[in-house]
Amino acid sequence: MISQFFVLSQRGDHIVFRDYRGEVPKGSAEIFFRKVKFWNDDEAEEAPPNVDGVNYIHVKVAGLFFVVTTMVNVSPSLLLELLQRIARVTKDYLGVLNEDSLRKNFILVYELLDEVIDFGYPQTTSTEVLKSYIFNEPIMVDAGRLPPLGPAAMFMQGTKRMPGTAVTKSVVATEPGGKKREEIFVDIIEKISVTFSSSGYILTSEIDGTIQMKSYLSGNPEIRLALNEDLSIGRTGSSSHDYRSSSGSGTVILDDCNFHESVHLDSFDIDRTLTLIPPDGEFAVMNYRMTQEFKPPFRVTALIEEAGPSRAEVLLKIRAEFSVNVTANTITVQMPVPSYTMRASFELEAGAVGQTTDYKEGSRRLEWNIKKARNITKEAGPVNMNFTIPMYNASKLQVRYLQIAKKSKTYNPYRWVRYVTQANSYVARL
Repeated sequence: MISQFFVLSQRGDHIVFRDYRGEVPKGSAEIFFRKVKFWNDDEAEEAPPNVDGVNYIHVKVAGLFFVVTTMVNVSPSLLLELLQRIARVTKDYLGVLNEDSLRKNFILVYELLDEVIDFGYPQTTSTEVLKSYIFNEPIMVDAGRLPPLGPAAMFMQGTKRMPGTAVTKSVVATEPGGKKREEIFVDIIEKISVTFSSSGYILTSEIDGTIQMKSYLSGNPEIRLALNEDLSIGRTGSSSHDYRSSSGSGTVILDDCNFHESVHLDSFDIDRTLTLIPPDGEFAVMNYRMTQEFKPPFRVTALIEEAGPSRAEVLLKIRAEFSVNVTANTITVQMPVPSYTMRASFELEAGAVGQTTDYKEGSRRLEWNIKKARNITKEAGPVNMNFTIPMYNASKLQVRYLQIAKKSKTYNPYRWVRYVTQANSYVARL
């Protein structure tokens, strides 16, 4: 099935390389990197590339290219899922997934690959199962020198900080003193897609959400995760499980959802409680989708007017719709302009702090960056918006409580429940 597996840096350097079948000519990694680096969207060539009968499938995770090659017609979806799982398992064992951690732990990484793939055929990608076959201890990378990784890094702000190990802790590393910190992390991550008309009305809106869990609990205790009591799933009728609340309607209505294989739904119909014994590593407890009307975090209106024979003015207004106690960060607003645009000027409100504007001449794009924002109304020119809002979720899906079965009277592990909302496609039409 799989001929080769390799990991390349952003510069094209080999970090990991494993040839399982010896049927692909040497130099495949260089061929792949040239194809990806110089690939043009306007060209008729399809991606992923096929060169001399060799198929290249890849994903980019944490700035690294995870690639497999194959000489046969294999389902691309299968290989993409396999690559994502290999990246996840590697991060579970190393704690941090980047070039430095891979190079320092190359023996452990090759040991993982030998168990995950055998002669080109996938065997297992379960962190828990692999524990029985992996004997090398990871060499931990100093997390203090690393840039923030992923949504969980947003929770390192403020007075009540999450522990520094929340993002960079290995599931197998032995901590100083021989004691293991008992803790569990639950993240509710939502990605919002909204399209506004030129007059500011919402044309389309959708939420893709997931409940992520990462457990560092010893002994595999049973966990009960309670969601909103008035949660309703499915707008019409019932399915094999009647997911609708007993009242027939709820304040939170999800279109559909799916659960991890370890989740038991015995009491879900009664009190909206999920029961599970969490496996090692990070996994998605529940994925869900919502298209019901919801209050978007930002209201965007854009207006363009001619200001002369060869000049146009764009007015953009952004209004925050969430509580003043919530702070949005990493806000980027962009708008492509005609290819014949020569220059652009920006005008920000007097006293604006932590904001930058730029005209990207190469890509013909206006860009406005806001470091942090609460309730904002500004003037600028883009219509595409990217942002991250910690401790906020538009669907109002909540975790009522997180209960862990006690092994003793003194057993009281740390519990962390966190929320984050990100823009997936947040667009205002002119």
